[in-house]
Amino acid sequence: MVSEPEVYYFKQTDFVPNSRLPVLVYRNVLPQPLNEESAQVFLENNQWYKGGTWGAVPRHHFHPNTHECYAVIHGSSTLLFGIGPSEDTKLGQKVHVASGDVIVIPAGVSHCSTDFQDDYIYVGVYPKDSPKWKNEYCRDADKCAIFRDEAETVVVPDWDPVKGHRGPLYQIWTTSTHESVRLGSTHEPTT
Repeated sequence: MVSEPEVYYFKQTDFVPNSRLPVLVYRNVLPQPLNEESAQVFLENNQWYKGGTWGAVPRHHFHPNTHECYAVIHGSSTLLFGIGPSEDTKLGQKVHVASGDVIVIPAGVSHCSTDFQDDYIYVGVYPKDSPKWKNEYCRDADKCAIFRDEAETVVVPDWDPVKGHRGPLYQIWTTSTHESVRLGSTHEPTT
């Protein structure tokens, strides 16, 4: 049985828009035997599609135009969320992730690896019909409000990458939002 995800909220900083939507971390949920193909099939069955396979990314960055999901298939890493490289680490949160974990990162939330072990590798997946991700590197305070506006227009997916249609992601994110956040294509927000 898959437990509910861990939930982490991040407020906007001078350099990072972050999101009203929380980062979600599912522990040890990927199917066995665990490899790139089994993770990809599992996530694509839940309408999240592979963008690539990567190792540690030590550079602080965020994607203002799409949500992102990591499926850790090997090793472990400490991820730092919510801040840019020049900001006080107390504003962010370090989260240790390991093989089998799934991490869902809302559009606008910064993330990077601060350390990694055992040949850390993850499959990066994105909600069905998402645009190609844009990388922003937490350097331009003057554009932070613009990036936040862009991130807030990204649709809340109907599909949770782990639990499927209208799973915890949908339930948590739709109750974490305000009326101006766009919901999935099958319905509109109520007013």
